[in-house]
Amino acid sequence: MTRATLLRSSLAVAIAFGIADVHAGSWPQFGYDAAHSGFNATETTLSAANLAELLSVYPNGAALASSVDSAPVYQGGVATAGGVKDLLFLLSKNGRLMAVDAADGSEVWHQSTSGPQPTTASPAIDPGLQYVYSYGVDGRVHKYAIGDGSEVTSGGWPQTITLKTSVEKGASGLTIASSGNTHHLVVVTDGYIGDGGDYQGHLVSIDLASGTQHLFNVMCSDKAIHFVLNGTPGTDDCAGRQSGIWGRGGATYSAATNRVYVATGNGTFNANTGGFDWGDSVLALAPDGTGSGNGQPLDSYTPSNFQNLQNGDTDLGSVSMAILPVPAGSTVAHLGMQAGKDGKLRLIDLDDMSGQGGPAHVGGEIQLIDVPQGGNGFPGDRMREQPAVWVNPADHSTWVFAGNGSGLSGLQLGLDGNNRPALTMRWNRVGSSNASTSPIVANDVLYHAGPCADGGLCVTAHDPLTGDVLWSSPHIGNVHWQSPILVDGALYVTDNNGKLWKFALPAGDVIFRNGFDGMVR
Repeated sequence: MTRATLLRSSLAVAIAFGIADVHAGSWPQFGYDAAHSGFNATETTLSAANLAELLSVYPNGAALASSVDSAPVYQGGVATAGGVKDLLFLLSKNGRLMAVDAADGSEVWHQSTSGPQPTTASPAIDPGLQYVYSYGVDGRVHKYAIGDGSEVTSGGWPQTITLKTSVEKGASGLTIASSGNTHHLVVVTDGYIGDGGDYQGHLVSIDLASGTQHLFNVMCSDKAIHFVLNGTPGTDDCAGRQSGIWGRGGATYSAATNRVYVATGNGTFNANTGGFDWGDSVLALAPDGTGSGNGQPLDSYTPSNFQNLQNGDTDLGSVSMAILPVPAGSTVAHLGMQAGKDGKLRLIDLDDMSGQGGPAHVGGEIQLIDVPQGGNGFPGDRMREQPAVWVNPADHSTWVFAGNGSGLSGLQLGLDGNNRPALTMRWNRVGSSNASTSPIVANDVLYHAGPCADGGLCVTAHDPLTGDVLWSSPHIGNVHWQSPILVDGALYVTDNNGKLWKFALPAGDVIFRNGFDGMVR
């Protein structure tokens, strides 16, 4: 039997059982990939040409059992007790991990944890597609079978992330950093609203094969241990407090450098004078969470005005590092962009982050510019959403899309007169009516959640080259940290009303893949 015959036979069976699409796509972690780019390069179904056909699949939104303030992840073609399903995985603020049938928004299974404080973390799907990992409000990361939610309790699972659950939490997306056949789950922590209490912020990296974990503390980095609440500084706790890793993406991973990057906000910085505190810095670590030894990361970047950032609560690390492919001819091979709560965008050479040949130096960014749309009117609250990074297939140029409470902007990466990378704003939608949570890109269309033109809340699609609006969804509820995903021809987002929304083409639209692309009606 030919491959085409097999595909058509599978499609016939699928349609007989009421399945509209044959696929097994994946959006496995926050921002789609380990770099948290927000760029799904595999999407072929939705395009600027057919956006007008999008429909709201769940009438009035699907009601979730518990409110979610984060982005979902997705895996198609999962074997469950009720048959093969496409599943969304959503972590609620109170620690309920829900596997939801993407077809109708119903819950397939759930697992709950209990603890003193809420979370806004996003789960992650195992590279082998057998498990889903989720932060629990008990301060641990749990490993569940993807099809039925049964928990793995051997091989070191669940894994401890923090011993200070009353003041410290995992709130960012979980990251799976893969190099060859080696996979690490990377989890970061920060504090709660109000920046109070004995928290330090740290990174935990777990080898998914062995269950071994390594920890890097951003305060008292010479102590690679889990600190205890109000313990003894220098023994089981740290005198420095209140530096966290706050970005929505958590740790970002560059396959090109084989390093993970975390950005910190708040807290003391004294590493340039021989200390071990890394407030308002970007740190480079190995995927297993280790540095160069003696509490040092592999490399670091700290802005020269770090003390002003600390004094004004204008954190460098309000956003996770973005990894930017560089133009041909660039004198910098590997590039990152760090956005901050001070309303600045900084380009950083990932091979020499300070330009001074190692960690613990100050300054050295390649470019420092303002976020084009400015702040949102609240001092010290100007950039908290993860930018999307897109490579335009027409000319292979890199674009960055930055959203916040004051609007959405598109910047293109080029080279200056010395062939060093430089960002240039190409378009800018200014004002709170253009506010955006973390944007995403798929099939040459930019999407974000935020205000609609008529004053409600929507998911809106833009031309990434001009910012022009191409489509806007029916109204959804208000959003906070929620941001959309787009996978297998459908757009998903949650809202503050505990609803899940799905927008897709009419069910009669079927896409053949694996060499048989084309729309059938």
